[in-house]
Amino acid sequence: MPTNFQLTTAQIRNFQDKGFVTVDFALDGKLLDTIVAKVGPLYERSRGGQLLSGTRIQDAWKQVDEVRQVAVNDRVAAALEQLYGRKPLPFQTLNFPMGTTQPAHSDTIHFNSVPKGFMAGVWVALEAIDADNGPLIYYPGSHKLREYSMQSFGLGTTHVHYPEYEQRIRELIQTNKLEPEYGIMQKGTAFIWHANLLHGGAPQKDPTRTRHSLVTHFYFAGCKYYTPLYSSLWRRRYRQPFWIPATADYVLPQEPPAPMRWYKRWWMRFGLFTKS
Repeated sequence: MPTNFQLTTAQIRNFQDKGFVTVDFALDGKLLDTIVAKVGPLYERSRGGQLLSGTRIQDAWKQVDEVRQVAVNDRVAAALEQLYGRKPLPFQTLNFPMGTTQPAHSDTIHFNSVPKGFMAGVWVALEAIDADNGPLIYYPGSHKLREYSMQSFGLGTTHVHYPEYEQRIRELIQTNKLEPEYGIMQKGTAFIWHANLLHGGAPQKDPTRTRHSLVTHFYFAGCKYYTPLYSSLWRRRYRQPFWIPATADYVLPQEPPAPMRWYKRWWMRFGLFTKS
């Protein structure tokens, strides 16, 4: 492990039994404030300057190095390795300025691995979170349910059917009589959750307040990685993640060109379309 940090026996048991654990990693408060200040201008806003509902920034670590520093924190890595027995590999960050109000879901619909189960999320409160500014909502023990794919509900493997998936999850919660808990947390508190834990965003009762937070998604070493939402029973949509670098001295890979649609290739063949 990269550090001597250790979770307690009680914390490990809570993760195993309930699917989550809250941890104080003693993150630098000034570092968290810097993230809020630097990421703030990146969020999408209305013409009047108001934050748009549901806005988020994916992979802000590429623009704000302080986000990267939290994503690769050695104490977080040590805790995850203790829970999963494999080296954690951070591959994505999400920054939020407000509560998401996102319906309950399992991350196994978005991220999974072969062997399965080697994915985790770490959510960090960048400010104090209470019942009024949109805390996390999650269902303890729901990680022990089977993993539900789009095919489990007889749905197509595209984002078009995602609202139907969310409805099926609501029904699943009611059928299993799952009781919610809410992430009331102090600034700097981290929430580690199992990939199959049902979770989302509680309603934001006070829309005038912010709820700054940072999520890092992790895979683990020695696996293959794929996106279940776009996979079928016969073919998995595998992915090759770019791991968030451990130091600031890195070069991002060049993005591959977007695939050209068949009709553009046909038009180019007859000189009716030129690629610009």
